[in-house]
Amino acid sequence: MKKLTVLTLLTLSVFCVSIGAERIKDIASIQGVRSNHLVGYGLVVGLDGTGEQTAYTAQAFKTMLSRFGITLPQGLTPKLKNVAAVAVHAELPAFAKPGQTIDITVSSLGNAKSLRGGALLLTPLKAVDGQIYALAQGNLVVGGFGAEGADGSKVTVNIPTAGRIPNGATVERLVANSFAEGDHFVFNLNYPDFTTAKRLAKSINDFVGPNTAKPLDAASIQVSAPRDPSHRVAFLSALENVEVQPADARSRIIINSRTGTIVVGKNVRLKEAAVAHGSLVVTINENQQVSQPNAFAGGQTEVTEQSQVDLAQQEAKMFHFNPGVSLDELVRAVNAVGAAPGDLMAILEALKQAGAIQGELVVI
Repeated sequence: MKKLTVLTLLTLSVFCVSIGAERIKDIASIQGVRSNHLVGYGLVVGLDGTGEQTAYTAQAFKTMLSRFGITLPQGLTPKLKNVAAVAVHAELPAFAKPGQTIDITVSSLGNAKSLRGGALLLTPLKAVDGQIYALAQGNLVVGGFGAEGADGSKVTVNIPTAGRIPNGATVERLVANSFAEGDHFVFNLNYPDFTTAKRLAKSINDFVGPNTAKPLDAASIQVSAPRDPSHRVAFLSALENVEVQPADARSRIIINSRTGTIVVGKNVRLKEAAVAHGSLVVTINENQQVSQPNAFAGGQTEVTEQSQVDLAQQEAKMFHFNPGVSLDELVRAVNAVGAAPGDLMAILEALKQAGAIQGELVVI
């Protein structure tokens, strides 16, 4: 007998707490100082029979050989069990200079089974402008592996078709930025907020002097700075360690509809409301019955399925919220009536529709 029961999903409720002062370097970045993404297409060779046989891999292989003056006979398609076509991507940090090295990630593009033991051949890495900014090459470090039996059974640990090469690319071109240009630079807040922007400008003015910084909008603060690059570096070194008290986040309740996770901000308040909520439990019993006819009647023995569906409505409990109820009081009230996190999601959505929540309800 099989017994299937519809249960309320378990939920993890996470509650935000107030934060203290933070350094400017932790809450803001400098406008124009950013990393850039690079991407390239290359070949990994030296695989132990775990490569691939695709049209674009064969084309790339022939193109590589032609650069060395080797021309394959017309119509010949090479067998490339030890070669795989890969995408190579990396992040070029701000201020990276030619000759420095960066880490790269290599991922299979076709049906290669594993890149373990392979080596990436020289691959140019380009930015969105089409220019080559780095050259990649080296032996892959692959954390995953797989094993396959003759009957088709297989075991795979992690991802064997992707790997990394530490310091696998050499920077060839400098990316220009506006760090040393003009009489000022701009701090951009990671999370725009008018109050935080005002406080950041005030902290800089208190540290350096009046009228040094001024907020431009909720995200940007303009700061006067020395023109000399060395003086500007020293100036920024001092500023980025100045502490600022960020403003409290907006009152929000975040509900993840896929995982059932609920995050409630500390500033969420409730207006006066009364809530009654009950849970419905559905139980399905599957029974197998054997039908055994008379042997002289010429019938056959058959197995039949018999299903029984039961509905149980649990007793609904009502609780009352007074005006201005805090997060802590909300949690205690819900726990007191034994409501599960899944019930809490339904309650919060109903309270929002009733206009009883002072805050934003976001479902992701």
